[in-house]
Amino acid sequence: MTASKKSPPNGHPGEPRIGVRGRRRYSEPVDTGFRVKPGMTKGANDDVIRPIKLDQFAGRRPDSRLRGKDTVGEGCCGNHCGPDDSPPLLRNAITDGGESQHRFTVAPEDAGLRLDLFLTAREIGLSRTQVGRAVDEGQVLVNGRPGRAGRKLKPGDVVEIVIPAAAPSGVIAEAIPLIILYEDESLLVVDKPAGMVVHPAAGHSTGTLVNALLHHCRDLSGIGGVLRPGIVHRLDKETSGLMVVAKSDHAHRGLAGQFKRHEVAKTYQALVYGDPKEDGGRIDSAVGRHPTDRKRMSTQSRRGRSAVTVWRVRERYTVAALLEVNIETGRTHQIRVHLTELGHPVVGDRVYGGAGRIRTVGDPAARARMKAQGRQALHAWRLAFAHPVTGEAMRFASPLPEDMAGLCEFLRDRADGRR
Repeated sequence: MTASKKSPPNGHPGEPRIGVRGRRRYSEPVDTGFRVKPGMTKGANDDVIRPIKLDQFAGRRPDSRLRGKDTVGEGCCGNHCGPDDSPPLLRNAITDGGESQHRFTVAPEDAGLRLDLFLTAREIGLSRTQVGRAVDEGQVLVNGRPGRAGRKLKPGDVVEIVIPAAAPSGVIAEAIPLIILYEDESLLVVDKPAGMVVHPAAGHSTGTLVNALLHHCRDLSGIGGVLRPGIVHRLDKETSGLMVVAKSDHAHRGLAGQFKRHEVAKTYQALVYGDPKEDGGRIDSAVGRHPTDRKRMSTQSRRGRSAVTVWRVRERYTVAALLEVNIETGRTHQIRVHLTELGHPVVGDRVYGGAGRIRTVGDPAARARMKAQGRQALHAWRLAFAHPVTGEAMRFASPLPEDMAGLCEFLRDRADGRR
């Protein structure tokens, strides 16, 4: 990786940056000493995090190392407005049939926006894809006439949209045990195990988190989407850790808005191959669909979207290292793609470099133990957000699962020469 003497644009003081400028990569190491945030406890894994009050953050932007989100494209409402800052000219109504009607008057500052982007930015609980579908089905009117997704709006235009009542999901409720860290009438926080798919898809119609949630929360059906009720973000099948789930439409809109505005703090732990030269860094490379392999993501995509990952080393094991990773954006497979670009793919990741990298591990015992990992060693460790109804600061932490913790202990002992 080629070092650059100049700081990349839009850098954050005190953080190294690793990214791509044109076709050249740049890297700048700096001091990344960990600082315990207000309300947190100290410890090897900081497994307990005490709640903190929102007024501690008044007038301050969220710390970039604690901001982040997972992929929000599936199940995201696409809001830019928070629960309390809806446009003043919004008119809402819920009909007896369960459908909702929304009416907006375009403000001068929104002039020139496409119709689909304008509606995606409203607090109505729809993603851009869902808005586009509503436009195609004639459920969106501009000044009383059917609109087009690409229509450029003018000040004073009246936009109306009708959202039909949610249809039955057809997903079967299953009595699958869940690890629930917190629950109230608006949301719940679960610790998803590795191997569990989040929502039903081709080849995974049962045994998913949604199947389990529908059994646990009898009134969850339809919230946030027919096949993804309550799901605001997701984790890959083989990634373990924390997820927040909405139990009401209001909570879903509020949480999805926080994810959209990058106000949710998500921190991961990742066990990677090799021994990073630096103690931490910032990766700023757009991520999109791979140019030739449609099942993979890549930083070489022709239509990549901005993606930022901040990492630091927690422990070094010579042949591997345990990283603490924060994401400021939430692109699909972002952490796995960025760490592979860094030259340190996630242990056990057969899609992004891990399958070939295992052969470079010189210690036979360590190589055999890492090969037996069986899944990508990536864990959603911390989760912090504002309660969408009460505004209370919510913070949670999940200790490393048994398989990752056991592998780290084995590698630690090998590095220390005790085994």
